[in-house]
Amino acid sequence: MNASPFRPVRFLRPHLAVLVAALALASCRGEQPPAREAPAEVSVVELKAEPVVVADLLPGRVSAYRVAEIRPQVGGIIRHQLFRQGGDVAADEPLFQIDSAVFAAEKAMAAAALQRAESVLGRADIQVRRIEALLKTQAASQQAHDDAVAMRAQAAADVARSRATLERRQLDLGFATIRSPIAGRIDQALVTEGALVAVGGTLPLAIVQQIDRVYVDLRQPARRLDELRELARTGNRDDGPAVEILSADGEAYPVTGKLLFSGIAVDPGTSEVLVRVEVQNPGHVLLPGMFVRARLPREKHPDALLVPLQAVRRDGNGTARVALVAADSRVRLHKVETGVEIDGRVVVKSGLGEGDRVIVEGQDRVRSGAPVKPVPWRAEQFADAEPLR
Repeated sequence: MNASPFRPVRFLRPHLAVLVAALALASCRGEQPPAREAPAEVSVVELKAEPVVVADLLPGRVSAYRVAEIRPQVGGIIRHQLFRQGGDVAADEPLFQIDSAVFAAEKAMAAAALQRAESVLGRADIQVRRIEALLKTQAASQQAHDDAVAMRAQAAADVARSRATLERRQLDLGFATIRSPIAGRIDQALVTEGALVAVGGTLPLAIVQQIDRVYVDLRQPARRLDELRELARTGNRDDGPAVEILSADGEAYPVTGKLLFSGIAVDPGTSEVLVRVEVQNPGHVLLPGMFVRARLPREKHPDALLVPLQAVRRDGNGTARVALVAADSRVRLHKVETGVEIDGRVVVKSGLGEGDRVIVEGQDRVRSGAPVKPVPWRAEQFADAEPLR
């Protein structure tokens, strides 16, 4: 029996239907546009110019503004201690009382001697006037007149000497009460009642220190001498940079100081000069001998641009770059020149301008020219870091 010529067509018809459906599906898939990738979210900070003072953190020691060693000007027995140890004393306040009986007696003797000398002077003056009257009538000789004038002059000298002796004895009596030459805080008494003190002793009776303002002595390299002189000159003005005083643990004291001067001698061993800072100390928070640290201004930038440290990346050549978000919300890489680091931020000397939006977090997820979604960066609380010297 012969095969029908239409049989192969019936056999291929199902396969053609499947092929057409597949081609149609492929055609539909080819016409669908690819899905767009969402812009990456990045944290940015907008740069604003701000005044910045670059400072060095230096160790130093506190010393009193004035120190007075209490010493006797006359010798004797200490009868009374007139102050509270560790308390505040005023200028000219009595501190010790030496037995004054001997000085009072010597003053009385000097007063009697002065009275006697004045009496002799009075009698000599009367004698001169009497001889002058007799000389007019030639009842007395010129020699007698000259002798009387000489005696009067000698009596006048005795009066002057007796008066000076009385003043000296009066001073000794006053020195029996030992007073504070300055106002300040007094340490412990180094002698007690009943002690015999003498002029020129090796130890003072007590020490008074003025600490309502103090000095902080620092040391700086001699190569910075010109900068220190300029800082000292500007520090005397009201708008001069203030010196911040910190504890050994880095806590700031509620006081500030000003640079007074730098030393004129360089230590040959360390090549350093002494720098003295005057600090107002009304609450007596700083005490003589304390170890402190001072943040000494070095540079002043009135309009500095600062970016967080993590925003700056360096390539293999050490070139610093930052990623910016341009006006079209796309990433642009900029080469910058950086300066000193201050509390987790770095000063940008060139390459950026005020108003630029710098990517702080997320720059590792984007490339140059890529669109991004900028969000404000929340600055973390920076730890206190020492500025670079």
